[in-house]
Amino acid sequence: MKLLSQQDHAKPSALPLVLLAAGGTGGHLFPAEALAEALVRRGITVELATDHRAERYGKKFPARHVHLITSATVRSRNPFSLLRTVLGLAVGIAQAMRLLARIEPAAVVGFGGYPTIPPIMAATLRNISTVIHEQNAVMGRANRLLASRVTAIAVSFAGMLEDNAKLKRKCTRTGNPVRANVIAVAATPYVAPEPAGPLRLLVFGGSQGARIMADIVPPAIALLDEDLRRRLAIVQQAREEDLARVQKSYRAAGIAAEVAPFFSDLPERIARAHLIVARSGASTIAELTAIGRPAILVPLPHAIDQDQSANAAVLQNAGGAIRMQQHDFTPDRLAREISALASTTEKLVAMAAAARSQGLLDAAERLADLVTQTMGRAQ
Repeated sequence: MKLLSQQDHAKPSALPLVLLAAGGTGGHLFPAEALAEALVRRGITVELATDHRAERYGKKFPARHVHLITSATVRSRNPFSLLRTVLGLAVGIAQAMRLLARIEPAAVVGFGGYPTIPPIMAATLRNISTVIHEQNAVMGRANRLLASRVTAIAVSFAGMLEDNAKLKRKCTRTGNPVRANVIAVAATPYVAPEPAGPLRLLVFGGSQGARIMADIVPPAIALLDEDLRRRLAIVQQAREEDLARVQKSYRAAGIAAEVAPFFSDLPERIARAHLIVARSGASTIAELTAIGRPAILVPLPHAIDQDQSANAAVLQNAGGAIRMQQHDFTPDRLAREISALASTTEKLVAMAAAARSQGLLDAAERLADLVTQTMGRAQ
């Protein structure tokens, strides 16, 4: 993968070329990576347009070139802030127009977030086929802005856009693509914990971690009956600044726990877990449903679109998770939920099956099908 600045020039490919546009966070880049792998298997060349944050997640992205495109996010309604956002997006659209003129893609695919806007807007202005993918159960602001302009819309959840006849006609449920390491463990069957055997609990808070997990989970574990505490084997993601206190808390309670800021093998750990406590971002939901594991989900409370709450509601309504709003996420409540689930293993088994029923393991192939069908068919 080669990172190109705006001054670099990429020659058009002899093979069909698709430009993927994704903001530099795991939630956007992971499904884009899965689609890229599916397209490359079909003999299609892939390039990526993103922002500077991709350095963390995009180093192994299967793209011929990665292009950094200027973008900007609406951070407040202050007139000067809005003006900076508009100017940043305008610069990005101009850069994207020049890029598209050079590489001549057959389609441009966006994965949401403001860095998606310049490449998709430029593609619509150049009459190039466009697809946007929505990972969440509610459409984000950037995708809402683009939806009426694009050729096709791919969604992760059934029933989206039912109330908008015009957009519904463009809509295809593909599911949310997951990476190869998730697919590799998806066939691992869920084996319920034995009544007196180990109970493996996995705790994480998204790619950046979450302070609330460090604040609530260790004291909740300390409230459990001694017999249940002895059974626990805990793996917990904690931010660097929370690491020492979480480790100290578990040591004081005599709990076997592995605590780290990041787990590169998270899908494998999900597959080994009996129960998961996590946020409910789109990638987390996609991995939980692909692998099929029961979860207690705590949506991020301050998101403008309340996307995590909507994601958790889908899984809760299916019977695969317990949604717990952050104001209800207390040590007492969490301890009660863990105790209840540990004493009714048949519910854990049913939740695992319900979660698995919501997953689409072939989501990347479904999305690749939609992209190839869309090539050459602009709005």
